[in-house]
Amino acid sequence: MLLAAAVAALALVPLGHIVVAAAGVGWSGIADLVLRPRVAELLVNTVRLVGGAVVVCVVLGVGAAWLVERSAVPGRRVWHVLLVAPLAVPAFVTSYAWISLLPGFDTYGGALLVVSLSYAPFVYLPAVAAFRGLDPALEDTARGLGLSTWGVFRRVQLPQLRVAVLGGALLVALHVLAEFGALAMLRYPTFTTAVYDQYRATFNGPGATMLAGVLVLLCLVLLLAEIRLRGARGYARTGAGAARTVRPVRLGALTAPALLALAAVVVLSVAVPLVSLVRWMATGTSAGLDVATLATTTGTTLALAAAAAVATTVFALPTGWLAVRRRGPVATLIERSTYLGSAVPAIVIALALVTVSIRLVPGLYQTVPVLLAAYAILFLPRAIVTVRAAVEQSPPLHDDVAASLGASAPARLWRVTLPLLAPGIGAGAALVFLAVVTELTATLLLAPTGTTTLATAFWSASSALEYGAAAPYAVVMVLLSAPATVLLSRDVLPAARRGPTP
Repeated sequence: MLLAAAVAALALVPLGHIVVAAAGVGWSGIADLVLRPRVAELLVNTVRLVGGAVVVCVVLGVGAAWLVERSAVPGRRVWHVLLVAPLAVPAFVTSYAWISLLPGFDTYGGALLVVSLSYAPFVYLPAVAAFRGLDPALEDTARGLGLSTWGVFRRVQLPQLRVAVLGGALLVALHVLAEFGALAMLRYPTFTTAVYDQYRATFNGPGATMLAGVLVLLCLVLLLAEIRLRGARGYARTGAGAARTVRPVRLGALTAPALLALAAVVVLSVAVPLVSLVRWMATGTSAGLDVATLATTTGTTLALAAAAAVATTVFALPTGWLAVRRRGPVATLIERSTYLGSAVPAIVIALALVTVSIRLVPGLYQTVPVLLAAYAILFLPRAIVTVRAAVEQSPPLHDDVAASLGASAPARLWRVTLPLLAPGIGAGAALVFLAVVTELTATLLLAPTGTTTLATAFWSASSALEYGAAAPYAVVMVLLSAPATVLLSRDVLPAARRGPTP
């Protein structure tokens, strides 16, 4: 409980910064800064983008997960890897790939397409994991009672996917709320881009902080809605696994449309950005490539991403465990608190940590620990969602049996609990690693002097319209992200390795 509370306190540092700033402005000042037509416009833009992205990502993620895990669509193992691949391509790289191909792409539709393609794996991965944990006997029984394939999905499978889908949808919503790079390139104004513009152009701290406060309120609405929809029902299952073999559903005449739909998602989310990168890379190579600088930047990025992945996953363990094993108002409050930081723009998190470090521990200003703290605040939800899902499907019976046999608490943790949670821990660490490799805003403000990552180097070059020079950094970002993406997709369900049952 104490460890989880400490993690929540770290995540609430940006919120505390906003509250203190709001108290300094006063109610009249808040009204002047928030109750404006421009804020209403930003609210409409942000809400409709978040809502649209959640709907599109849920449809794409759940639909693709069903095709890969429950249908007889050809090449399911390959499709699984390709559907996770967008996580290896930064959203701002995807946005520039599209805007460079279609100059008129800077619309709501363009922004919705980019964020949906970039974040759909956040729903797809939990949905796949949930499908793999379902008991096929329930589906076979439902079919035996006369339900169609659609009826089985709607009445048997979908209710059991609720926790996973809601968790993934929450991740999508939080990340769209805080997205900056992609939306700035597409010139689609949201609260996050407005906050950045005010800090950069006018240094309007109170105005930007009040806009960030509206973002926090939107985050609270999302968290409360997810709690209400998810409920308190548990989904753990006892036993080593399903006794029956999964029988993939034959699609028949729908096989071709299903393949076309999967191919369209992969082409739009992966092929278009990679083709654009190849073109940039050719331009950059012809203009000369500073290999030494690229190597140094790559090493720095790799070290920061690995350290952040370990630290953030360690922080997520007590929170994920508490949320499932000690259900109640306090546990729910602690868990939900860890999500608030990621809904605040990275620039506000960075400035909050700068303020705290200067006032409390001046020696930490512009050091790696402060930067890692920013990464942890930003990406804790990615680790907590996967750890929580693992705990949900890990029955407490195993730990109780070990305790009855005389195993100490540390022994149970090492020999029983951690092995059961290993897939969730690994997935969470991989998601954090992917995020840090491509993180931009907080790194720009908090990195120690002289420290440059691949994302900041790419952003600097592309902002100066040196797209050829930016290409090598983007390519290495993709290459660094690829192993973690493979880690997320390598655990293929045995049924996916089998062909359709005759």
